Amino acid sequence: MSYTYEAVARPKSGLRLHLNENTGGCSRAVLDAIRAVSRHDVAFYPSYDDVVAACAARFDLAPERFVLTNGLDEGILVTTITALRDRGADQPEAIVVVPAFDMYASTSDAVGARIVQVPLGREFAVPVDDVLAAVSGRTRLLFLTSPNNPTGLLIPRADILRMAAAAPHVLVFLDEAYADFAGVTLVGDAEAAALPNLLIGRTFAKAYGIAGLRAGIVTGHPHTIARLARVVPPFSINACAAAAIRTGLADREYYDWYLAQVRESKALLYEALRRWQLPFWESAANFVLVRAGDRAKAIVEGLAARGIHIRDRSHDPSSPGCIRITTGVVDHTTACIRALEEVLCGAA
Repeated sequence: MSYTYEAVARPKSGLRLHLNENTGGCSRAVLDAIRAVSRHDVAFYPSYDDVVAACAARFDLAPERFVLTNGLDEGILVTTITALRDRGADQPEAIVVVPAFDMYASTSDAVGARIVQVPLGREFAVPVDDVLAAVSGRTRLLFLTSPNNPTGLLIPRADILRMAAAAPHVLVFLDEAYADFAGVTLVGDAEAAALPNLLIGRTFAKAYGIAGLRAGIVTGHPHTIARLARVVPPFSINACAAAAIRTGLADREYYDWYLAQVRESKALLYEALRRWQLPFWESAANFVLVRAGDRAKAIVEGLAARGIHIRDRSHDPSSPGCIRITTGVVDHTTACIRALEEVLCGAA
């Protein structure tokens, strides 16, 4: 079996509430910083000193504890290469707790690993004992996501630390792409920082709205980060992305505004879903997973016909009958709720 990233449609018009993007766009300050990039900035290889300093200050990390990556996708890729490059006599294994982001399995498969899938438990809780039981002498990599995508649920801190400590020969990659919305992170956690096999990935795509520029970081123990740095290309972040990161991190007013929009949007959507008696999971991220059952396809198509695009998760055996809705700018969420009510009333 081969694993590939699912190519999702990117419509040129309508509301894109299917890819967990920042529906408000980047801040105006970020756009101004990109416009200020000079001819020479574009012509010369970029320096990252200012970006590294900005990230170090924002996350309260020493520079040797993180590496910049071209989006978190590259962080996942370089972690996969680092963990799986030394094969030994047996085919290495990568454990993926599913449902999960496609990149975990696709990059591991591309490098030649055997994928071991461990399904989430009841109500999408991470089955810690099952994960640890899946670890073998061939296991080199374990992917975890908190908040999870597509469920939006957090993994308890104690469970993450327990899994990492119990498998010291396994590189544990904790994807915190949505941690900005959760207000909970293991970046800077003293106990997590002491584990040399625990890496934490963050992205500037979601809360900061620069998904189109591709920028992220991976944090961890200095010895492990040094191993990753050998794999990351020397000029992975382009000049526009470097300017955007610096400015985005500094624009806390916009960051706080967007997080508040997401919180309000989720509250509005929860209220509507309860009124319609559609089961859902309260999310720590910027999206909500809804169990629509056999109405999932009709809801997705009905909203698309009204110019609102949400994610159909119903075909995934790990989330049958489910749809996922991005909750960003309040006006967008309100429009989605109105359209969803029309679709549900029409299907009644």
